[in-house]
Amino acid sequence: MPTQRRLVEVFIELADTLVDAFDPIDLMHTLARRTVELLDADAAGLMLVDRDGQLQLLAASSEETRVLELFELQQDEGPCLDAFRLGEPVINVDQAAAERRWPTFAAAVRAGNYTTVHAVPMRLRDRVIGAMNLFQTGPGGLSEDNAHLAQGLADIATIALLQERIIQHHQGLSGQLQRALESRVVIEQAKGILAERHGVSLTQAFDAVRAHARRTRQPLAKVAAEAIDGTLEDIAWGTP
Repeated sequence: MPTQRRLVEVFIELADTLVDAFDPIDLMHTLARRTVELLDADAAGLMLVDRDGQLQLLAASSEETRVLELFELQQDEGPCLDAFRLGEPVINVDQAAAERRWPTFAAAVRAGNYTTVHAVPMRLRDRVIGAMNLFQTGPGGLSEDNAHLAQGLADIATIALLQERIIQHHQGLSGQLQRALESRVVIEQAKGILAERHGVSLTQAFDAVRAHARRTRQPLAKVAAEAIDGTLEDIAWGTP
């Protein structure tokens, strides 16, 4: 388990994303990266359900993870989909078990040198709005305590999204999540444009957009739109 001090720091950081202009995408990326750190995992991805009841990728801890998560959705098999559909955690599935359970997705797990995969539902009581994937390359898998922590972190994000729906009750949860998913498309376009324009990686491009959004207290999608139309100024290159 991570130290109590580091846990407190992460919870404060997650809470900080909920003030002022609430940005679901920023919250999800913070959750993905901090979950990797706290649980000694190598990658994490988060999916949310759209208005048609289908999972869509919203955040990933790295560009490589984003591709892996999109492959999972394309093949319609994997831990995240099972955790979402069953509403229950899928923990410590090794390569052999993955091959039996998800034959096509297991090939991507093997190619990424992941030894174990996990997923926890994003749920509140009987409502499931998404799921979080975790991937590990080292031995040991998740302990029982860390599995509970993973679920707790996913629950925090779920409560935040549902609480925002209450605050903005006239918009409704499905509309809010749909807008977040649509904003993700704009962000992906901005990443590609900035990466090409400045000769940096997609991950570096996203980090720069995210850092600028936080520094200027603007939604990620707004900063991304400015990057696309060429009006974004004073962007700094570095990890937030």
